[in-house]
Amino acid sequence: MTTGTETPTPTPAPSGTSLAPTARRLWDRTRWYLLATAVLLLAALLITGLGTHRSYPPLDPRSTDPDGTHAAVQLLRTQGLTVRQDTDLEDALTTPDSTLVLVAPDRLSPAELAQIASTRRGDRTRLVLIAAGPAALDALAPTVTLPTDENGLPAGLPSAEVPADCALPEAQRAGPAELGGYLYHPGPAGLGCYPRPGGTPLVRVADGTDRDTVLLGSGRLLTNERLAKSGNAALTLGLLGAHQNLIWYLPDPAEGGAAPAADQHTLGDYLPRGWYWAGLQLAVAAVLAALWRARRLGPVVTEELPAVVRATETTEGRARLYQRARARGRAAEALRTAARHRLALALRLPLTHGAPDPTALVAATADRTTRPAAELHTLLYGPAPADDTALLRLTDHLDALERQVRQP
Repeated sequence: MTTGTETPTPTPAPSGTSLAPTARRLWDRTRWYLLATAVLLLAALLITGLGTHRSYPPLDPRSTDPDGTHAAVQLLRTQGLTVRQDTDLEDALTTPDSTLVLVAPDRLSPAELAQIASTRRGDRTRLVLIAAGPAALDALAPTVTLPTDENGLPAGLPSAEVPADCALPEAQRAGPAELGGYLYHPGPAGLGCYPRPGGTPLVRVADGTDRDTVLLGSGRLLTNERLAKSGNAALTLGLLGAHQNLIWYLPDPAEGGAAPAADQHTLGDYLPRGWYWAGLQLAVAAVLAALWRARRLGPVVTEELPAVVRATETTEGRARLYQRARARGRAAEALRTAARHRLALALRLPLTHGAPDPTALVAATADRTTRPAAELHTLLYGPAPADDTALLRLTDHLDALERQVRQP
């Protein structure tokens, strides 16, 4: 006899219980650790890849950038010359049958300039000075003078193709070439070539038997970008290939050539380089850990702000304070300081105490824009505007100059 309900048949108990975690449980436990490890490995690979790119200053023989001189060095090596970059000035000065190249020698310290001037180099040597200013001329080529404009700034012109018009054999073989930059008066013992209005950008001074000094107002004809133009390559071979050994002495622009390196150490100089990468990896791990734990806080709750604050309100407020105080001079100096800093970065000029050298900045900007140096000096370092209209005009001129430098 049966009733209205049936007793369910019991399921047989398993013979044993497995305590081994399943594949899904393992994945749930380790997926975030695997993701963090993958991100760290990817970041390490990116840092390693970015760290292999080296940034060199202009006219550096190792640089393949448009303003580097790697192509000129390779061309000289194919002619059988021995080319090296030497950081030991004493060794560079005493190497026989050599050409020593100094880029922007005014960056060297007075002690280094005195060492170059006092060290007696043997016969068959040549000293090439690129963009030498007053300090380098006084020490290394005292018979050559550097003309100045009405503002007392060194005279200079943008590079342009001009004929040699001199008896220098290297210039006669090269023919027309792109010369510019600083202009010099060769004096009684010098020979000027490629004359431009106001002076010559190339001067050779013989200071001994088969020993001479060559001054170039600008190194633009040596760069990778301009080497194949006009007679630039032929003139480069003639000026730098006169002797068997070519020594390129290029000081670190961060040091500025004004003080010994021992006086410019900071706390970061004493930290091992690997610490920076370890700190970056720890920071990435901390960010990932924060993101991992933040998911437990729930979704983000959006809330409308009671008022919309424009991002430019601070700038406009400061401008109104300047206007109310009639501080046109301070406002103009703030605009000029920011413009000078951005121009120095665009022209790859070194910054000394956070600001570029005025002479170098004006000369480099004039070389890039073909505008008169006097006009640029007045624009970047001139007096305060007389009224608000002049201040607005100054702002427009600074913006136009930055656009012209970045897109010449």
